[in-house]
Amino acid sequence: MNLPDRKGHFGEFGGKFVPETLMAALSDLEKVFYSLKSNKKFKAEFDFYLKEYAGRPTGLYHAKRLSAHLKRLKVYLKREDLLHTGAHKINNTLGQLLVARRMGKTRVIAETGAGQHGVATATAAALFNVQCDIYMGEEDIARQSLNVFRMRLLGAKVIPVKTGSKTLKDAMNEAMRDWVTNVHDTFYVIGTVAGPHPYPLMVREFQSVIGREARKQFITKENKLPDYLLACIGGGSNAMGLFYNFFNDKNVRMIGVEAAGLGLNTQKHAASLNKGEIGVLHGSKSSILQDSDGQIKIAHSIAAGLDYPGVGPEHAYYKKIGRAQYVCVTDQEAIAGLKLLSQTEGIIPALETAHAIAYLGKLAKRVRKNSSVIVCLSGRGDKDVTSIKDLV
Repeated sequence: MNLPDRKGHFGEFGGKFVPETLMAALSDLEKVFYSLKSNKKFKAEFDFYLKEYAGRPTGLYHAKRLSAHLKRLKVYLKREDLLHTGAHKINNTLGQLLVARRMGKTRVIAETGAGQHGVATATAAALFNVQCDIYMGEEDIARQSLNVFRMRLLGAKVIPVKTGSKTLKDAMNEAMRDWVTNVHDTFYVIGTVAGPHPYPLMVREFQSVIGREARKQFITKENKLPDYLLACIGGGSNAMGLFYNFFNDKNVRMIGVEAAGLGLNTQKHAASLNKGEIGVLHGSKSSILQDSDGQIKIAHSIAAGLDYPGVGPEHAYYKKIGRAQYVCVTDQEAIAGLKLLSQTEGIIPALETAHAIAYLGKLAKRVRKNSSVIVCLSGRGDKDVTSIKDLV
């Protein structure tokens, strides 16, 4: 697939909807990134840090006890939780920091919800000796205190965001405002496949290592392709990282799992693809949660990393053309999923990942026996222990 086009469009989605002050910066970033995409020296440097620093390749683990529990599904886990910093986010931040260095930027900023992207950005910034400021909603700071400590320990400044819902959407708003003001020396490290072009493309490219590895590993183990791919969806970077390299394999069905929060019939969910409408958020046209006046709704999920009222434009495109299916899991179902993986495989997943684990039970009821699935185990659950210890 050759999308996005040169203007950043995935069909009708994507694009570049930003203040005029950012257009030059985005054009510069676009030129640099396209030149580096095919630059052998850059690719070799990126691969070096992925392997020698982050810990790639990650394993593709056959979860035998979980599979036996589900009865009809053979489950493989793509173990992104085993990467340095504990999640897939480091794939992207290493790539973007290398781009920032090539552009001569002396400062990086980022937004974070669950804190994993913040930690990964702070980690890469420390590695490359770059000043780092992280915007994080006050509510997320309270429920992700471990990751806040980790960011500060790594030398980053964590800036509390006290506006709006005090979560990921508002952190991204503040980061965008900062970038507009300091665009000459600052690089904005966006954590997901959202934002204005070229960010959805750039983040997908850096995360696509997940699917490239998983494809080869599965063929080696099973001598065929999987029947299903499964991943949680907030902005959608871990899912797109897994999905992209299987796009042309029409017999491989892709399923993204959104956060239903307290239920789709309430106002407390983050199901942008299932309950959203087409609109513009943070510089990109996609499916978003908005009211009849076009105002952005407050999203809700027990998982801070899914607590976002939008989704990457490539996912909106996949849904429109029917290439991927997008389903929902509630807070309580996610907690049950976290317990299930913990007690069958001895792996405590992040609450975000637990949404995908929870959906396995529903999937197992409708597939033929011995169907296979790769689940992107996008992160580990250390960060969530404090916030959920009274709920499990």
